[in-house]
Amino acid sequence: MFSSSAFLIGYRYWRARKANAFASFITLFAVSGIFLGVAALIVVSSVMNGLEGQLKTRILGAVPQVVVEKNDGFADWRQTADQLQATLPGIVGVSPSTGTQAMLQSSSNIGAVQLSGILPEVESALASRTTTVYSPAFDSLISGEYRIILGVQLASELDVAVGDTIRVLSGEGVVFSPLGPVPSQRKFIVSGLFQMGSQVDAQLAFIHYDDARRLMRKAPDKVDGLRLYLDDPFEAEATGKAVPQILAAEGDTLNVHDWRDGYGHLFGAVKMEKNMTSLMLSLIVAVAAFNIVSALVMMVVDKTTDVAVLMTQGLTRSAVMGIFVTQGSLNALLGLVLGLIAGLVLTLNLNPLLSALGIAVLGAGQPLPVIIAAEQLWLIVIGTVAITLLATLYPALRASRVEPASALRYE
Repeated sequence: MFSSSAFLIGYRYWRARKANAFASFITLFAVSGIFLGVAALIVVSSVMNGLEGQLKTRILGAVPQVVVEKNDGFADWRQTADQLQATLPGIVGVSPSTGTQAMLQSSSNIGAVQLSGILPEVESALASRTTTVYSPAFDSLISGEYRIILGVQLASELDVAVGDTIRVLSGEGVVFSPLGPVPSQRKFIVSGLFQMGSQVDAQLAFIHYDDARRLMRKAPDKVDGLRLYLDDPFEAEATGKAVPQILAAEGDTLNVHDWRDGYGHLFGAVKMEKNMTSLMLSLIVAVAAFNIVSALVMMVVDKTTDVAVLMTQGLTRSAVMGIFVTQGSLNALLGLVLGLIAGLVLTLNLNPLLSALGIAVLGAGQPLPVIIAAEQLWLIVIGTVAITLLATLYPALRASRVEPASALRYE
């Protein structure tokens, strides 16, 4: 089909000035549609990737990505951590983990929070190798001092500042008295604040691991939960399934859960929105491909006599198809190349352009996060080429069915 002669003739038809002005207009419209569709896909996909990446950092960097709990505890948690890291390359760090749902009470307000117990020295050592949140204020957590670190939004809601005292009531460690169940509670001093710029600022608080165990009325020196830090938090499901096999633990003594339990719906909504946006923008390319069909059909009608003459000179039907497939593909490639260039230039200069226009999408001083994914660019290129190639097949097939005798009867 794509012989050198067919390509040269198709290229000549593509370069020649169109006799049919309406066909020329439709061709221009098709090329413009592909150009706009490809450019819009690149810009929007890159921004959505940036927003998803920002959510991954701000939320999944603060909450446990994978937690492994064992009912009878880990005899040597460091040995277990080394075993997991050596077996699963996606794990970049392991630290003891304990946590509970708690209520925080200040002098003016009360709020619910997810309370996490951490070892500051372990978190500090892992900070350079993981994407998890780490604040210098963590160093202020000292075992037995009962200090707590709050998110800035939570501190604002409780109307407390560094140095203030709040009461922490734990959902675990409840004791029963003649008056009914009494929750475990303790006064803590606010020793620091952290800010991730997401909803976890109002839902998360950190205390020392030993203090958390005491608050829940558990042995401070025992480790029955491990927090796994992953190179890619989106691999949490696969990692969680592999952990029980590596530790060879009984199903009733090992419990593995990950961030999807609390935030899976949020990232699922972001993924669906990204896919639906890409689908809608892809329709622009599809409409442009239909315009290529219209333009090529008009070209086939206009060149029927030329095709008949070429066929009498020995040009095969497959070569005739190649002529018009080449012509339509060149139109598509022109729009694709221009769209790629424009999309990449706009994406790389999106924030300066918005700043020059005085547009603040995320608020004053907050730039749009942008991540250009090479695999998405390839998908856009391959998808556009595939759609336009399919669009050229019908006009090309119609041209190949021209009967020279009938076409040249009145010439």
